Amino acid sequence: MIVEEENPPTPSEVVEENESNGGFCDFICAPIYWFKMLAMELHWSFVFGVVAVYGISQGLGGALARVGTEYYMKDVQKVQPSEAQIYGGITSIPWLVKPLWGLLTDVLPIVGYHRRPYFILAGLLGVISMLVLSFHKDLHLVLALFSLTAGSAGVAIADVTIDACVAQNSNLHPSLAADMQSLCALSSSVGALVGFSISGIFVHLIGPTGVFGLLTIPATLVLLVGIVLSEPHTPNFVYRQVNQKLLDACKAMWTTLKYPDVWRPCLYMYLSLALSLNIHEGLFYWYTDSKEGPLFSQETVGYIFSIGSVGSLLGAILYQYTLKDHPFRDLLFWTQLLYGLSGMLDLILVLRLNLKSGIPDYFFIVVAEGVSQMIGRLKWMPLLVLSSKLCPPGIEGTFFALLMSIDNLGILSSSWGGGFLLHILKVTRVQFDNLWMAILIRNILRLSPLALLFLVPRTDPNSSIIPSQILQNTKQAAHASHPENENKNEDGNIELLPLVNNVDSR
Repeated sequence: MIVEEENPPTPSEVVEENESNGGFCDFICAPIYWFKMLAMELHWSFVFGVVAVYGISQGLGGALARVGTEYYMKDVQKVQPSEAQIYGGITSIPWLVKPLWGLLTDVLPIVGYHRRPYFILAGLLGVISMLVLSFHKDLHLVLALFSLTAGSAGVAIADVTIDACVAQNSNLHPSLAADMQSLCALSSSVGALVGFSISGIFVHLIGPTGVFGLLTIPATLVLLVGIVLSEPHTPNFVYRQVNQKLLDACKAMWTTLKYPDVWRPCLYMYLSLALSLNIHEGLFYWYTDSKEGPLFSQETVGYIFSIGSVGSLLGAILYQYTLKDHPFRDLLFWTQLLYGLSGMLDLILVLRLNLKSGIPDYFFIVVAEGVSQMIGRLKWMPLLVLSSKLCPPGIEGTFFALLMSIDNLGILSSSWGGGFLLHILKVTRVQFDNLWMAILIRNILRLSPLALLFLVPRTDPNSSIIPSQILQNTKQAAHASHPENENKNEDGNIELLPLVNNVDSR
């Protein structure tokens, strides 16, 4: 006789029951149960989108692009390390206008969809720009920068679109906010690990331009996300309302930013990134120098970066299983402190103190890269969760994009500041006498954000951070302007209503 269960278990309860059995097999299968739970709670196409964008496009593709671009600038365009640092900042400019992409995805649907067309656009930009770089081996520097910037724009549009989905799901499923950020981080770290492991081999076999040709594959997968993503269709959207919706969204962002509980952590995020000067190009040129440096090959450089990805992956796992519930301020204190101290490993390497102690360059730099990336990931994760917690309902994509653009502005400031520092200290393609001084200045500046931790809330990731005034005021504004939409929030649409007018006009 078959007896039906009156109350079937939820997906989360199924996962907990599977994990509670214990044993080595359950330990191995725990990630599978976790993925299954996320797919059941959030829809499989969302999980696929996160893996495709973060894991394959940004992780694997970003690793190939990083190594390929560095050798492209060094060996094909033959620029100085300080110049390469500046050009890297130029190609990252599309990431500074992420609020624009976020606004468009929030308030301007294309053929009735808010997210899917932007994934398709991002994929097309990536495919075309990488093909141009691959087929034109003697491309002028200006055109090369334009193509690299276009490819960066494709990755940025895909990133802000999937971030909008993550932020929106964080509001709908607040208990899974940290899990979603862990999924993003794990996907990115695993993809970067694979990408860096093979990057040096491909640069050696087919050259930097050939690597750009391979990058059309991740861009194609982003395009595929736009085809399969589950999203409600809004066929009767009134486009003449777009200007008003953009204005409403901008007003909502400004209203939100004026609250101290919001702008203070935003200021901390920017300063903590901007003050950590990026001098990577100087170190990269030193790695491959035959006189001053250890003269690492392309394959060795790729393997070193892959170890860094292992460290990043370990950092994501450590955060997920032991640190994700810790208060933001406490966790950021220790990670920022360790981040500054870990930079001293680069100083030991450049001063060749490791050789005096009998430690080979390769072994020492592998350990240094792994430790640095692990701490960097631990420092980044709470900032991401904090950002998702600051997003008000209705403009999740726009506001999260604004927060990420603030972070990217900090990264750009760090990159250009590091390039300026390398230029002032006269670190060139063949001159590295003052590289140690650049590392020391960078390490000191990395510790300075410790004095700014009072800007970060004391709350933990499980608490609500958005001021209650924001929710109260925006709900009243939404009801006053569209009282007929009061009961439409439960139709499963990808857009919420409180801060912007109803984007699903029917």
